[in-house]
Amino acid sequence: MIPTENECYALMDQYQMLDNIREHSMVVAETVKAISSGLVHSGIKISVSKAVAGALLHDIAKTQCIQSGGDHASVGREICLQHQFDEIADIVGEHVWLKDYSLDSVYSEKEVVYYADKRILHTSVVTLAERMHDIIERYGRNDSRLAERVRMNFTVCKGVEKKLFSQLDFRPEDLARMIV
Repeated sequence: MIPTENECYALMDQYQMLDNIREHSMVVAETVKAISSGLVHSGIKISVSKAVAGALLHDIAKTQCIQSGGDHASVGREICLQHQFDEIADIVGEHVWLKDYSLDSVYSEKEVVYYADKRILHTSVVTLAERMHDIIERYGRNDSRLAERVRMNFTVCKGVEKKLFSQLDFRPEDLARMIV
């Protein structure tokens, strides 16, 4: 089942999502809406409502994991499954590290949410390079192996960006003016 936007907001309340994480999720959802609507407009079969629900709930477990530890993507996937939101569970579970994707075939809501999350720093649209630098600074903890994994992850994200924008009538740099 795909949750409605109201169900997503209710879940944010239930899991006591911190305000800054909620605001970030809402901006990611707006970015996802712009990209997925553009893909639909260009003839790509993708569900805007599924992508938006995945974006709204992509960090559903972040508050809990900040407080008690754990991988917020996998815990978030489990939360979605517990609530029978199985259609978005993998979107939430793979928003940090995209596992099952193809850069030259079917387009997925999972790719759109993964990409959009990498473009939003707090509540601002930034470039992939800016976001990568921020993630390395905040989470890298001077760990060169982790920093390299983040760089590799953003290489994947650049491929996803190229794939998505090959079908859109706007460019990656246009997102900042489109998202208010």
